[in-house]
Amino acid sequence: MMEAQDSVETAGPMPAMPMRSAVPAGFGRLWLALRICGFVVLAALALFAGGFGWFADKVSHMTTPANPARADAIIVLTGGQSRLDAAMDLLASGKGERLLISGVHPSATRRQLQAAMGGDRQLFSCCVDIDRAALDTIGNAEESAKWVENHAYGSIIIVTNNYHMPRSLLEMGRLLHGARLEPYPVVNTNLGNGSWLTKPEALRVLLTEYSKYVLSLARGFLPLRTTPEGVTLAEASTVVKN
Repeated sequence: MMEAQDSVETAGPMPAMPMRSAVPAGFGRLWLALRICGFVVLAALALFAGGFGWFADKVSHMTTPANPARADAIIVLTGGQSRLDAAMDLLASGKGERLLISGVHPSATRRQLQAAMGGDRQLFSCCVDIDRAALDTIGNAEESAKWVENHAYGSIIIVTNNYHMPRSLLEMGRLLHGARLEPYPVVNTNLGNGSWLTKPEALRVLLTEYSKYVLSLARGFLPLRTTPEGVTLAEASTVVKN
């Protein structure tokens, strides 16, 4: 009996059994993936917000040149009466020898357009070309590139609203490699000193245009193709045009 008791007392404590992990390994990997995705989303939002601040500040400080340098030709992108009036004034003052109005509605006749723009009827008849094929800014750039190439122009004044100018120059610059582009921003609303922050409509327009600008930047990673007219375009068959 003593020997049995001694053997029990000297056997020592029983070894501890390993505990199963309360959290499955698969859940841990999922949690890590979610944390990484959350970080990426936050970083993307911060980048988008910072870019928007830069974009809005750049646009709000654009001013219409009082006396722009003369160029070979003028291109105006439709979208408002003030753009058309500004382009016609530039043509009348000899800032370019010809004017292309890009993006005119197919139903608008030449006579209706001339009446809406006013100015010298003879000047309109001799020196204004109309593009009805373009449906958006990408189309504006494509049709403008054909027109510039056909006339062998080396310098172009681009007329559009200030908020639309960055994207217009980006799209035009991709196709008009050999031409010098001179921006002529038309300013309808003074957005200086950060006043766009207190104007909901201006904020909406800027945010929409910035989103399109970001998509336009993304198009820069697409491969290029050459049209029968010899103009190089980005492959955009899988991209929604804006």
